[in-house]
Amino acid sequence: MNKPKRIAILGCTGSIGTQALDVIRKNHKHFVAEVLVGNSNAELLIQQALEFKPNAVVIADESKYQQVKDVLFAEDIKVYAGAKAIEQIVEMETIDMVLAAIVGYAGLASVINAIKHKKPIALANKETLVVAGDIVTQLAYENAVNLYPVDSEHSAIFQCLAGELDNSIEKIYLTASGGPFRGKEKGFLQNVTKEQALKHPNWVMGSKITIDSASLMNKGLEVIEAKWLFSLKPEQIDVIVHPQSIVHSIVQFNDGSMKAQMGLPDMKLPIQYAFTFPERIKNDFPRFNFLDYPQLSFEQPDKVNFPNLQLAFDAMAKGGNMPCVLNAANEIAVEAFLQDKIGFLEMSDLIETCLTKMSFVQKPTYDDYILCDKETRAFAKSLSLKKAL
Repeated sequence: MNKPKRIAILGCTGSIGTQALDVIRKNHKHFVAEVLVGNSNAELLIQQALEFKPNAVVIADESKYQQVKDVLFAEDIKVYAGAKAIEQIVEMETIDMVLAAIVGYAGLASVINAIKHKKPIALANKETLVVAGDIVTQLAYENAVNLYPVDSEHSAIFQCLAGELDNSIEKIYLTASGGPFRGKEKGFLQNVTKEQALKHPNWVMGSKITIDSASLMNKGLEVIEAKWLFSLKPEQIDVIVHPQSIVHSIVQFNDGSMKAQMGLPDMKLPIQYAFTFPERIKNDFPRFNFLDYPQLSFEQPDKVNFPNLQLAFDAMAKGGNMPCVLNAANEIAVEAFLQDKIGFLEMSDLIETCLTKMSFVQKPTYDDYILCDKETRAFAKSLSLKKAL
């Protein structure tokens, strides 16, 4: 790399965003934080901006605009606010790559606009492909834009496919830790608290993704994301539980041979790989030692006690707008669980009801997805309120 790559970090105050800034901090010769986009944590956004001196920052929460602007005005850092500003900021000519790390459906519009403006995407927002994978991948193809996966599992598949362009994939295996409730029965799950669900055994993530991991929905969303990223059929994707989280995923080729990508569970590695591809640059991340892990184990996921994974496979198989329904219902279900309005198992009930009741659209347009997301959220909220009463 000759000059530093200028990166826009959408979701800079979240788990992925702060780890991406760690990568930039340690590799300032390679990367520059050109744009920082935060949600509502004005204090952290200001702190990051004062350290990294980006060209511009955006805060989604418009009520925090003046607070951010007052501090950064003297630093000659442009300050914007609101959802429309997030969507438009990716058009800046000085941006070389966009890290899409806004959680959930909220990240879709900015990714689509970035692709239209031919910005390479480091994709940490799986919901973008879950909701509108057909539109996003087609747009990326039309604009010759690369999508570099940041999820550890998809980064692993991506790394395993390097140099295998002409070789057919027979199957991929996405690994799952099993979350904090692996091996638990419904009797136990009925009464779990959000505090228990937020304690992931291996990964440090934001609350939404941590709850998704506990319910196995995170793996379900990753299954749908993998379909679009790697042009796979549903029957080519499998999930296997691997409690140690050392093997991040596996590719099986048409001759039966398999490639796996391994390493300690650390999101900074897939973030750095997405930033530097096709190069690898040296880092000081902790190294894996086989003797620390004398046994690596694998088992089938429990789709009976954790039905979200099967719901995701079903939504992917049906296609159309069903993954969009799945995602919107799940976002509302997780929110309701975190607010103690519904129980852990009731999240799956709510999502299944939405998948059954919402209208099916075989070939949705972008406007169809917007409407579907809005209607599903309204219906899911009404269901969560009924359960809360």
